[in-house]
Amino acid sequence: MTEAARRIHTVVVIGAGPIGLAAASHLHERGITPVVIESGTHAGAAISDWGHIRLFSPWKFNTDAAARRLLDTAGWTPPHPDHLPTGDELIEQYLRPLAELTPLSDHIRYRTTVVAVSREHRDKTRSLDREAHPYIVRTRHDDGEHLDIVADAVIDASGTWGHSNPLGAHGLPAPGEGDAREHISEPLPDVLGRQRQRFAGRHTLVVGTGHSAANTLLLLAELAAETPDTRITWAIRDQSAARAYGGGDADALPARGALGTRLKDLVASGRIELVRGLTIERMTPSGTTVTLSGRQNDEVAELEVHTVVPATGFRPDLDILREVRLELDPIVDTPARLGPLVDPNHHSCGTVPPHGERELAHPDDGFYIVGMKSYGRAPTFLMATGFEQVRSIAAALAGDREAADEVRLELPETGVCSSQAVTEDAAGNVVFARNSSCCGEPAGKPSAPQGLATGLAHGYSGGVRPLPVAAGCCGATVSP
Repeated sequence: MTEAARRIHTVVVIGAGPIGLAAASHLHERGITPVVIESGTHAGAAISDWGHIRLFSPWKFNTDAAARRLLDTAGWTPPHPDHLPTGDELIEQYLRPLAELTPLSDHIRYRTTVVAVSREHRDKTRSLDREAHPYIVRTRHDDGEHLDIVADAVIDASGTWGHSNPLGAHGLPAPGEGDAREHISEPLPDVLGRQRQRFAGRHTLVVGTGHSAANTLLLLAELAAETPDTRITWAIRDQSAARAYGGGDADALPARGALGTRLKDLVASGRIELVRGLTIERMTPSGTTVTLSGRQNDEVAELEVHTVVPATGFRPDLDILREVRLELDPIVDTPARLGPLVDPNHHSCGTVPPHGERELAHPDDGFYIVGMKSYGRAPTFLMATGFEQVRSIAAALAGDREAADEVRLELPETGVCSSQAVTEDAAGNVVFARNSSCCGEPAGKPSAPQGLATGLAHGYSGGVRPLPVAAGCCGATVSP
């Protein structure tokens, strides 16, 4: 055993979601004690907010190998590998059993929030013998008690849920956005369930071009079919919604392809009003409505709605890490070596190469940001990618450099790569540039079989809720 392996005994893992529990599973398997800090009352608590959404990818891509080995010893019955789980199923059939029925149950602290991370007796500015000092993870329990946890390493798997990008232009909240909070929903509201009354018979504006926006728009369309006074407006900053429509029948993930096809049909039929080229510059709440003022194609624009759904993507909360020496990409707030690999200006989830401990390391030895938070502002993270991240990190912490560097990710190709130039023709059909390719290869050459877009697009929000034929949304069920 190497010196590095001898000194790593305890690792704090922030977050008991899919990636945090996968990290804990790999650490446990390596003989390292994980201490998992979870702010919610159960494993995967953040996922409960979008538990009604169905994932694009089947179970076989949504569970970690070390976690499965732990579950197998507890007599776990795995779900059917080809079934597309909802967020709630992901929790109840995988995360809760992993957290409650395996040895990990003794290592998870619920209702506890991480307030800050630092080095013992060393703030960010002090370098002398810095690596000889362990980490201090300051926590606060819901009852108000503060506790400092000493650890040899820290893995931040806290994700980005709850930290949405602003609705306003320029990357900044619009003036009045804070005052309009009661008119702004969560990014993936349960339109047909517990929040139905908020949307039925009212005017909703959905802002964004990702899969989160598409999901909410489809659910609102189903609600409108049942409650005719329900009005739906969809606002995007671009001139074309082609990227949101995706590849349709050409998509190797049928659920994802159907999502875009149905959305396009709803816009064409007028059941969803699409506002293109809109930037929001001010929000003014007034009673039961809020007025959004801005510009549309250089013309003054104004919309009055009851509720705004901010499907605008997420960004990492780095406040708790102010005393940690980080090296971040200046564009997307990822670990510096990971940034060029995930920059959405050049990559989609289908073109991000496998990566591990070396790409995720920071100047403070033994500190890592993983999972959705490791992708910063890039909307292309997938669970399977995170599982490989933490496997590599656990190997490195255990001193197994060979295993840490042998980073692999085997997933089928997606069929459609969203980094291709995409637009609409005069008839409104989605068109992919003929001479573009996913990974910089010559046109016509298939992308490498490390295509990652078989998990959750746009973080954890890339699902599609199966709609019954009678629902009136294109008259088809899109998920098995």
